[in-house]
Amino acid sequence: MATRTVHAVCSHDCPDSCGVLVTVDELTGRATRVQGDPSHPVTRGFLCGKVAKYLDRVYSPDRLLYPMRRRKGVAKGPVQQSEIDSVFERVSWDEALGEIAAKFQTISDEFGPESILPYSYAGTIGQLGYGSMDRRFFHRLGASQLDRTICSSTGGAAFVSVYGVRLGPSPQDFAHARLIIAWGANIHGNNVHLWPFIEEARRNGAKLVVIDPYKTRTAALADWHIAINPGTDAALALAMMHVILRDGLENKEYIAANTLGIEQLAEHVRGYTPEVAAAATGVAAEDIERLARMYAAAKPAAIRMNYGVQRQENGGAAARAVAMLPLLTGAWMHRGGGVVLSTSGAFPFNSKALQMPELMLASPLGREARVVNMSLLGESLTELGTREGDGPPVKALFVYNCNPAAVSPNQTAVVQGLKRDDLFTVVHEQFLTDTADYADILLPAASFLEVKDVQGAYGHYFLQLSQQAIAPLGESQPNWWVFGQLAQRMGFAEGCFRDTADELIDAVLAGNAAGITREHLEREHRVDIQVEGALPFGDKSWFRTPSGRGEFYSQAMADSGLDALPVFRAPVESRYGAGGENKFPLEMLPRKADNWMNSTFANIPTHQAMERRTLGVLEMHADDAAPRGIQEGDMVEVWNSRGSIRLRAHVNGSVRPGVVAASLGWSKLTSDGKGVNALTSERLNDLAGGPTFYSTLVEAQKVR
Repeated sequence: MATRTVHAVCSHDCPDSCGVLVTVDELTGRATRVQGDPSHPVTRGFLCGKVAKYLDRVYSPDRLLYPMRRRKGVAKGPVQQSEIDSVFERVSWDEALGEIAAKFQTISDEFGPESILPYSYAGTIGQLGYGSMDRRFFHRLGASQLDRTICSSTGGAAFVSVYGVRLGPSPQDFAHARLIIAWGANIHGNNVHLWPFIEEARRNGAKLVVIDPYKTRTAALADWHIAINPGTDAALALAMMHVILRDGLENKEYIAANTLGIEQLAEHVRGYTPEVAAAATGVAAEDIERLARMYAAAKPAAIRMNYGVQRQENGGAAARAVAMLPLLTGAWMHRGGGVVLSTSGAFPFNSKALQMPELMLASPLGREARVVNMSLLGESLTELGTREGDGPPVKALFVYNCNPAAVSPNQTAVVQGLKRDDLFTVVHEQFLTDTADYADILLPAASFLEVKDVQGAYGHYFLQLSQQAIAPLGESQPNWWVFGQLAQRMGFAEGCFRDTADELIDAVLAGNAAGITREHLEREHRVDIQVEGALPFGDKSWFRTPSGRGEFYSQAMADSGLDALPVFRAPVESRYGAGGENKFPLEMLPRKADNWMNSTFANIPTHQAMERRTLGVLEMHADDAAPRGIQEGDMVEVWNSRGSIRLRAHVNGSVRPGVVAASLGWSKLTSDGKGVNALTSERLNDLAGGPTFYSTLVEAQKVR
């Protein structure tokens, strides 16, 4: 069999951005194998369990392959795969795009273009797929702009407030660390290509500490798992600072040369004693003392902080406080030291040229459009426009790269909005997801094997080109093509809407200081943009804050009416918070499954088999199960004031007393058709409008 090998890049929302080798049968054009690129310094020849089985997804018999339209008179609601032809009818691309364009024009004329809302996130993180022609289209249309807060906005804003740019040690440099703290980071589950470098460090004597309220795969393999109470990370980090400064363990030379606000910080953390922090965190005061001294003494010490830290009411303060720790100890001075949340600030992408926000001035509005927070989708679909000053109600929704009916908070309100007869909904998808069930027009999306794109990473420093490996299945198309075609049908005359994939790639690479071109990437596949031997924030030339230093105290935050220093405030919705829903005594972790990406892969049988331990399960501590008469395997109702779901009890050692956990997936695949976000709120956290998934109180009882 004659085959060829194509260099691609996994575009799913993961820090690893793996180099993928795709074997293609020359005769049939079918991909027969995907494997990790052994020459990639981070991927190093292996893939995660999700993507190793990626062909099961690409060639699934359930793929959406043709444009479809909801049949007249069929109500919006959950649809099983076997029912798809009775709910939707196949149409041509020309019919589908023509209908969307006509409907958008009618809605815009009657209610204003801001009544049209795009809704997307990181179903693909390639530059073209994540945000290119779609942004151009919605800018020119004058549609509402989406504030994409659902994942990383709070943590990113927190890190930038301290450093001015998102950088950190590379995965390769973790091998040099003597202490590694995984703070809210399930490395083995969703950053697995960092793991070999951690193991290399451990073989050389390093210790791994995991701080996480859930006993993840990573926590189970750690030298020390600190099972912190949800939402209290800021208290722990501030107490560590208290110990370090109290005992004179800080690096005075580094602080003087590179930071701002140490005097204010020292005064601020005096009240955050280990004893005070222990009451909130559930971590013993002596363990806080031990952790602080261990961290200060280790050279180098590395922290891998992930975004789970910021998905709670005090998330901005938590991410800021954790980010400050290496400034206090001078960990940045050593190769392998520091903290990494994201490396995305290193990539020289010209987003303005790719997305063209100036097109908003050519829209019917003639100005920048209003901004809608994606974490408030339920409110936006049910309330926005009913209050003075909010602008028009949302009358059309275009969903792509996302499954909001499953992943957005306050699922009940989201679904209520999606059911509206007067809401025109377009969904560009690969499968009949929870959100696709509510579509008026359903468009087939291409997988990353079927498109060409350019991609950075948020877990390493390699800029990569992903080549198209196979022809799109059926009539599936990338979203940049869809929006270019739609723009032309709406009469937008600007030539930018006719750009090809290569022209879009050229645009996003235009003018970069490194001189990297598409031709270079086509030849080399990837470029390492990290300077050899570089020590991020090893000196003050790296900082991009207003002061040009690492900022313990942020005047910019104070000027915005926010806390200049990170402050721990107990979440309202917590067992130890003031004014919480205390009739609901259990803290719920609506966690992400190890074997799919948010809700992606949740419908694939091979991936479901890998996740069978936690699929449809409520994990409880025996101390909470016993007084409720709940035993292993019992069906349990979990509820609060927002909704209820049914799960099967698993009484194990993954959570501490007072905490329960269940994983995110497709709602319609559950026993009652509801997912964990039926329980989460639209309350926002303390910075950048992020969601508070992990500040959720519930009660549970056995179903009799």
